Amino acid sequence: MTENKTESQPAKASGLAGVVAGQSSVGFIDGKQGILRYRGYDIHELADKSTFEETVYLLWNGDLPSRAELADFTTFLAAQREVPAPVLEFIQNAPTDASPIGLLRTAVSGLGQYDPDAEDISDAANKRKAGRLTAQLATLVAAIERCRKGNEPIAPDPALGHAANYLYMLRGERPSATEARALDVALVLHADHGFNASTFSAKVTAATLSDMHSAITSAVGTLKGPLHGGANQRVREMLDEIGSTERVPEWVTEKLAKKERIMGFGHRVYKVEDPRARHLRASAEALRASGDPSLLDISARLVDVVHEAKGLEVNVDFWSASLYSYLNLAPRSFPAIFALSRISGWTTHVMEQYADNKLIRPRAEYVGPDARDYVSVEDRG
Repeated sequence: MTENKTESQPAKASGLAGVVAGQSSVGFIDGKQGILRYRGYDIHELADKSTFEETVYLLWNGDLPSRAELADFTTFLAAQREVPAPVLEFIQNAPTDASPIGLLRTAVSGLGQYDPDAEDISDAANKRKAGRLTAQLATLVAAIERCRKGNEPIAPDPALGHAANYLYMLRGERPSATEARALDVALVLHADHGFNASTFSAKVTAATLSDMHSAITSAVGTLKGPLHGGANQRVREMLDEIGSTERVPEWVTEKLAKKERIMGFGHRVYKVEDPRARHLRASAEALRASGDPSLLDISARLVDVVHEAKGLEVNVDFWSASLYSYLNLAPRSFPAIFALSRISGWTTHVMEQYADNKLIRPRAEYVGPDARDYVSVEDRG
């Protein structure tokens, strides 16, 4: 009899690299050509012409909104920004040295206890929960950073767009149009990226038919890792460690000699420059005067030296570190700020999972000892 190779010898890949784990109509990525599209729309067009609210509508509904639909959707999101008092109190009473992304993870779980649609996974309820989560995450992340500094949270301003309102809640004053647009573009660029680690963890949780808040809590917990959402924080720390453009060549040589990773370079998918990178660099350049200009100088020199030494291209984390610094965002909050945008992609993929659900249950290749006989404790010496 011919052996069933599919069952007895399943495909194996370290870290699931290259494994197709399912179908999706949300995003398209071509790593060899540096292409990223949301629902068929090129990321460059969306970054240049769209807003975060319009992008979220596109992800959730599959098409760009009409003018009236966008106005209604923007109003809908703005109306969902308030966070239940007990969840806000948890943030206010948390240790000031707690991880912002760790606090966000716990707060998202807490939101599920107060959501009127918490256990309802119907399409309509999931759309409502997705709206609340997208709006509330900005309020939470701003409150976490303010409370860490000993300040009171600031209530959201419904007259402001999503990006501008986040900066307002963080600072207590309205941002400039340039600042608001720079963050808005960053949110568009980070909204979705296929079955990345955090999105996949959300899908795995949703596939058990657990609720959306549980799925998003899984995603935030995954994003917390320094190899995912924490990467741009480590890029900023790296730039501070280098300190000057003159030191870049020596620093790179030392890192490569020790076989240590240089953050912000290389990507599991892209073999060319990350298509999102150039927009983040342009936004950072537009805000150079608002901060330390040497950040961009060191970054530009680092790009040249690393490319010459290893042929590596930058990824989305590299320039976002400088951009967020020029927006006066604390590096410790960079991973949580990532979540402000990716919540739109997470919720989209969770809803897509529910729509055509199958439990996600991969197999493992066993590499442990062969069969052994049990020895009673008395005979083990």
